[in-house]
Amino acid sequence: MRPVLLIAGPTAAGKTALSIAAARRLEGEIVNADSMQVYGGLSLITARPCAEELAEAPHHLFGTIDPGTRFSVGDWLGAATALIDDIEGRGRTPILVGGTGLYFNALTKGLAPVPDITPEARSEAEALIDREGVDGLRAEAVRLDPAGAAKVKPADRQRLQRIVEVGYATGEALSSFHAKTEPVLPAERWTGLVVEPDREALYARINLRFDQMMQAGALEEVRRFMERSLDPSLPAMKALGVPPLIEHLNGQLPLEEAIELAKRDSRRYAKRQMTWFRNQHADWARITSLDPDDRAAELDASLGT
Repeated sequence: MRPVLLIAGPTAAGKTALSIAAARRLEGEIVNADSMQVYGGLSLITARPCAEELAEAPHHLFGTIDPGTRFSVGDWLGAATALIDDIEGRGRTPILVGGTGLYFNALTKGLAPVPDITPEARSEAEALIDREGVDGLRAEAVRLDPAGAAKVKPADRQRLQRIVEVGYATGEALSSFHAKTEPVLPAERWTGLVVEPDREALYARINLRFDQMMQAGALEEVRRFMERSLDPSLPAMKALGVPPLIEHLNGQLPLEEAIELAKRDSRRYAKRQMTWFRNQHADWARITSLDPDDRAAELDASLGT
C-alpha cells in the first residue's frame, strides 16, 4: 500500500492541478486540507476545484460544511481520518491537498486533547483584556503556563488568550495538553510535498487569479453569501476576498479599492503560508516550478514514478 500523500503550499500555487496529476499516477482520491474550501457557498472566492477538475478524480470534503457553522481543526481531523481509512480500504491512495498548515500538523504531529473552553472562562479572559490590555493578558499567561507563554510573541493576543482561557477552564497549562499529543499518521504512513514557487511569480498569479474570479462572478457570489446575514466572526466570513467585497457591497469601498485590498490580503497570506511551511515542514520535498511540464517532472521525481 502506498503512503498517504500530503501536498501543501500557499494559495494560488497550483496545488489543485498537482493533486489531480498525482491522483492519475497513484490511483488516488483527493481530500481537501484547506480550511475555507470546506465551506459551501463560496466556490469561486475560495478557488475550489471547478466542475471539470472535480471530474478528473474523486474529491472529498470540498464545500460540504455549512458556512454558518464553525468547523474546527478537530472536526477536520476526524473527517479526514475517516476518509483516509475509507480510501485505503478500497485499495486507493489518499491525497490530501491544501494550504492550512494546522491541518497537516494535526495529522503528522498530533492534536492536543484540550477540553472545550467554557463561556465563563472566555468571558473572564475578555474581562481581563478590557481591564489590563495585552500586557495584562501576557502576564496572566506567564502565570498560568510559563513554558507555553515563552513560545508566544508578546503581541500575539490570540495565542495568549488561548493559554489564559485553557488555564481558567481546566486549571491546567495548555502546554501540558500539547505534551500528550500523538500523530494520527505515523511517519511511515505518509509522504509530504510542499509547493514553493518563486514569491514574485506567485504574487503575479494571485493578482491574475483574483481578476479571473471577479470576471467569473465572485462579486455576485459574495452578494448571495451576504444575504444569509451570518455572524461576522464565523470563519467563512473571513475567507480571502470576502471582507473587502462585503465592504464594497455595503457602500463602504469603491470596487477597485476592494479588489486591491483582496489581492493584498491574499499576497500577505501567501507569504505567511510560505514561512509556515519552511519552518514547520523543512524536510518535505519541494516542487518549485510553475511550468506544467517542469512540475510534472518534479512530481514524478518526488513520487519515484
